[in-house]
Amino acid sequence: QVQLVESGGGLVQAGDSLRLSCTASGRSLGSYDLGWFRQAPGKEREFVALIRWSDGNKNHADSVKGRFTISRDNAKNTVYLQMNSLKPEDTAVYYCAARVRSLANPGIRRTYNYWGQGTQVTVSS
Repeated sequence: QVQLVESGGGLVQAGDSLRLSCTASGRSLGSYDLGWFRQAPGKEREFVALIRWSDGNKNHADSVKGRFTISRDNAKNTVYLQMNSLKPEDTAVYYCAARVRSLANPGIRRTYNYWGQGTQVTVSS
């Protein structure tokens, strides 16, 4: 079992920055991918970014490329999502997720075994 706890959400204005954190516990993450998803009201949960824990290889959704960056701190078992130039359309609940390392499309939700409880990000215009 992997337990995931997100933090760092909040209310910000358009153009501001925010950094989300997700701390994992329960297992060594060396064989896992860690990802971020988000879900806006009335919409499906969508992929945001993924990092392969073993080598730091990253993948970002086109909608956030150039604005969001995923990173990890091995010593703290924590994955981050640095969000810059936030827009009102970034408003959503952001979820951390983990899956056993896979070559599958990172946007396929069913490939993830573990999910955090989510943290709310609200961007006002």
